[in-house]
Amino acid sequence: MRERPVLEQVYWFLVRAVLFLFVTSFGAVVVLKYVPIWVTPLIVSRWFDTFGTDESSHVYKKWRSYDNISKEAALAVVSSEDQDFPRHWGFDFDEIQDAIRENQHRKRPRGASTISQQVAKNVFLWNGRSYIRKGLEVYFTTLIELIWGKRRILEVYLNVAETGPMTFGVEAASERFYHHSAAELSRNEAARIAAVLPNPILLSIRNPSNYVQRRTRQIARQMRYLGGQKYIRNL
Repeated sequence: MRERPVLEQVYWFLVRAVLFLFVTSFGAVVVLKYVPIWVTPLIVSRWFDTFGTDESSHVYKKWRSYDNISKEAALAVVSSEDQDFPRHWGFDFDEIQDAIRENQHRKRPRGASTISQQVAKNVFLWNGRSYIRKGLEVYFTTLIELIWGKRRILEVYLNVAETGPMTFGVEAASERFYHHSAAELSRNEAARIAAVLPNPILLSIRNPSNYVQRRTRQIARQMRYLGGQKYIRNL
């Protein structure tokens, strides 16, 4: 029996590898539509970063269903992070174009990631910048938009987003910094949590800087401008 040429063997190996990766990733997205997500690559990364310190001894994280989280919290993160979230299909191309133009004149590049992209990155991918990771982010963003839908994407975001040192999700932040459940978050409390999302390691909910206080007021105004909770009612 004649052996297949090396290039043909490589070709079929790559085909099988791609098919395997697609099936496993698709299956993971389907499963995670229905079960709580307790661990993400970011949580593991933060734990290793602080390993051996008092900070690493405890990870603050509690899962809460979307129905058990104040809609003020949901509205606050949409108002601050992605106001077109109810309308787009995972990508805000206007924001991407604006970011590209602005970054030509900025030393520190500004991102244009939607909530959907942030969820795809936090749940399925590693930290860092590369074309491979960005390509996978596009792939997983498309999958969760098609399979999960907006409500589940926002539910996951509210549960896995980093909200403070070794603190993940709005329930953990609410209990740790406000001493009550996320179901009881007021508009201003939710806005302050959203205010620290760009850098929850340096920005503090408990001891808000002038910047955080100013950003909290801006987010609260945007929440009113969008029409309140009815803006996200039909997710």
